[in-house]
Amino acid sequence: MAERVIPLYDQRVAALAAPRPSTPVKPQGWLLDRLQRPLRDLRISVTDRCNFRCSYCMPKEVFGKDYPYLPHADLLTFEEITRLARIFLAHGVRKIRLTGGEPLLRKHIERLVEMLAALRTVDGTPPELTLTTNGSLLARKARALRDAGLQRVTVSLDGLDDAVFRRMNDVGFPVAEVLDGIAAAQASGLAPIKVNMVVKRGTNDDQIVPMARHFRGSGIVLRFIEYMDVGSSNGWCMDEVLPSAEVLARLRQAFALVPLEPGSPGETAERWGYADADGRHDPALGEVGFISSVTQAFCRDCNRARLSTEGRLYLCLFAERGYDLRALLRGGANDAEIAASLAAIWGQRADHYSEIRATLPPETRRAARRIEMSYIGG
Repeated sequence: MAERVIPLYDQRVAALAAPRPSTPVKPQGWLLDRLQRPLRDLRISVTDRCNFRCSYCMPKEVFGKDYPYLPHADLLTFEEITRLARIFLAHGVRKIRLTGGEPLLRKHIERLVEMLAALRTVDGTPPELTLTTNGSLLARKARALRDAGLQRVTVSLDGLDDAVFRRMNDVGFPVAEVLDGIAAAQASGLAPIKVNMVVKRGTNDDQIVPMARHFRGSGIVLRFIEYMDVGSSNGWCMDEVLPSAEVLARLRQAFALVPLEPGSPGETAERWGYADADGRHDPALGEVGFISSVTQAFCRDCNRARLSTEGRLYLCLFAERGYDLRALLRGGANDAEIAASLAAIWGQRADHYSEIRATLPPETRRAARRIEMSYIGG
């Protein structure tokens, strides 16, 4: 197995000045990047803090008790987030996902949900409003989030075996409380609920079939995610990646599965449905998904932008630097100027890291100072 190397440096320092075009741009409801990909999905990180210490995201060796999190004054306010979201929607964004860190740690997050739910897309419809969480606070927050206008949640859960799960989250948090949160979300009407499982070979791959069996027929979509080289602190090595093809092969030994069409343009997950006795998909049994950024790159359809908790715009999950939108917000730029800046940023986008990962020398991948997933969300 490759040597585990964890660099100890803060990657938030690198930032690009957001362009200030001389001519304001009136949003027309669509933007295309250099690869002709539209902007449709905005992921907003509301905090860089999390109460878990998953080794693939926020390992304790880096994110210890003395780690310098962002001071509250550096975070975008709810009003600033809502203002930017309104401009993104005018440029064609249709879906907003709140992330972290752990977004439910942000105080009064329900208020932000309410503010975003009041916005409208260029079609005059509410944006699809979702949130990704580790589930630890979901049981007490689900009803308030739904009442505020949240439509659905995605919950991260890396195993059903309590010992495995406690080891994965590295803070001893019990799996039962996450399952309680999922049940509360389902009871409150947040649907469809998705559960994301990051699979690491030799760590939790024995949980693949038990997880599928547990959520089969529950109305909850389980998705298996290949362990990715996001950021630089998780000690990623290819030896620990279990390709989605192998995960699917294990599942097909236990269940009859049939391929399904993508649910929407740019969808990251390959979908497979549980089949009935006649070999056809049975919607009552549900489906599973596979997010395969390492072995089956989907860069060509990527329509997502990511906004960090302090207002930096990232064009790729594997980016090294983001554009400082907070400087525009707090520097007196009007909405037309910010819209022009966003158009310029997206128009020059050509990121496709997952497609070229295999062609990069190992030393180049190791030297990259990619931003941490806990800072911009998954």
